[in-house]
This record gives sequence, structure tokens and C-alpha cells, in this order.
Amino acid sequence: MSSTASVQRRFQRFTPRQRFVRWVVLMLSVAAITVSIRHVEVIPEFLYDAPEQLVDLLNRLWPPDLEYYPIAVHEALLETLHIATLGTVLALFLAVPVGLLAARNVTRSTTLNWLAKLILVSSRSVNSLVWALLFVAVFGPGAMAGTLAIAFRSIGFVGKLFAEAVEETQVGPIEALRATGAPRFSVLVKGYWPQVKPAFWSIALFRWDINVRESAVLGLVGAGGIGVALDASLNLFYWDRVATVLLSIFAVVILAELAVTQIRQRII
Repeated sequence: MSSTASVQRRFQRFTPRQRFVRWVVLMLSVAAITVSIRHVEVIPEFLYDAPEQLVDLLNRLWPPDLEYYPIAVHEALLETLHIATLGTVLALFLAVPVGLLAARNVTRSTTLNWLAKLILVSSRSVNSLVWALLFVAVFGPGAMAGTLAIAFRSIGFVGKLFAEAVEETQVGPIEALRATGAPRFSVLVKGYWPQVKPAFWSIALFRWDINVRESAVLGLVGAGGIGVALDASLNLFYWDRVATVLLSIFAVVILAELAVTQIRQRII
């Protein structure tokens, strides 16, 4: 009687090379976390009493001084919304030409593509607070510095997403317009714009929502908005007023989120 040797197969999810790569990534991650913790210099004594400090802070914040709202918070809150709105509108006007230069199917020049991408990267790499510090140094403290900081920070975000939306457009309508001898501007308006319009408005609304949040803290460096009231209350240790400012910011952020959702459902 002949017997066939049965070979037991063992299923392995990853190949030996994949397992080695995963092990190397794991070791590098652990090493990076260890080095980061050592450089941050976490003091265990400060962590032990953190719950007590948190409870003490909450006791100081509650109850909020609601009478402070009409005195200093309301006007600052409206200024914050104006900064976010004007900064977003200015960013849209500046980002669209840069986005068209960055789109390879619109601008065929490699030099212009890289120059536009350099502008977009430079805008995104600088934080809003850093932009605000620069414009406060140039124009002085106030809402103008905050508006320009929001605008220059938003150019990279809007321009990059707009350029990607332009590059994803269908070629058919564009070639049809060019075949009829339509000028370049007509090709942009009649060929590209109808295809990228939903993405453009979605990007604009999303960026405005982000700018409402970012403009709330620009006042900490003198760029206007509700951050000025927050900074004044923090410096004077008026924690009940700090609570009023924080609640106002939270309410505005929630309302902005709801407004953006409703607008997107109606126009997109």
C-alpha cells in the first residue's frame, strides 16, 4: 500500500521581506518616540498633580462672567468673523491665478509650474500666528494684520486643492472648445470652470470654516479679533471672563460648522 506524504502548508500573511520592513519601521518608531520623550523632558512630578490642577482650573472658570460678553466680547467676536471672511475672500482672488499656474494641463511651462508650487508650499509652511507677527510688525496691531495673515496662510491650501481639481477635469470639453477656435479665456470659463465649480465652492467654504477657528487666536499676537479679549483676560487672571470668551468661540465654531453644512447642501 503506497502512501503519499502529505505536505502541510503554512499560511503566512507577510513575506519575510515584508516582516523585516515592518520590524525595522517598528524599531525606528520606538526609537523616535524614546528620543522625543527625552528631549521634551517630561517631569513626572508635574504629571502626578495634573488632575488636581485641572480641577482647580475648572473651578476658577466656573461660573463664567456673562456680563462681560456685551462689554468686550461681542464686538471682538464680530471682528473675528470679519477677519475670517475678508481673509478668505482675498485668499480666493490670490489663490486662483496661482492654482492655474500650478495646474499642468493649463500651464504647460514647467518653470511656471514649479514657481507656483513654490508659492503654495511657502504659504502653507508658515503658520497663521507667524504670518500675523510679520504683518503686525509691518502694519501695526489690528484687524488688517489679522486679515492679511489669514489670506496669506489660505493661499497655499486653496491654491493646491484648486490646482488638483483643475488637473482632474475631463479633456473632452476642453478639446472641443479649442477645436472651434475659442480663445484661452473662453476655454477657462466654459471648459474648466463648470467642471471645477463644485470643488471650488467646497474648498472655499471649508477654508472659511478653518479660518474662523484660526482667526480666534490671532489676537494673542495683536492681530485683532476675539483673541485680544482672551489675552487680556488671561493676563489679568480673570478666569470667569476667560470662560466667557471660550464659550463664545465654541458657539461661533459650532454655528459656522452648521452654516457651512447648510450652504454646501444648497449650492453644491
